[in-house]
Amino acid sequence: MTRNRSNILYSTFIGLKVEIVNSSQHDLVGLKGKVTDETKNLLVIEKADGKEIKIPKVSSTFRFTLDDGSQIDILGMKITFRPEERPKKV
Repeated sequence: MTRNRSNILYSTFIGLKVEIVNSSQHDLVGLKGKVTDETKNLLVIEKADGKEIKIPKVSSTFRFTLDDGSQIDILGMKITFRPEERPKKV
């Protein structure tokens, strides 16, 4: 299934490029990478240097690059569910 604006909240974020555009932890703003894992409260992002960093969802705003190349900003507090539970909750 291709992830686009209409179904992204019902999909997994794993494999998408992401940038943190806002965060209560100011040192995270501007961080870019690829989502390698997702839990209820965290996104695990692999940076360009290969290192993985765990980012709390609730305190950040994420800009995802979708499969069609478009971008969408999503507030982390709107996605603080387990990936498999998100379709029932959003």
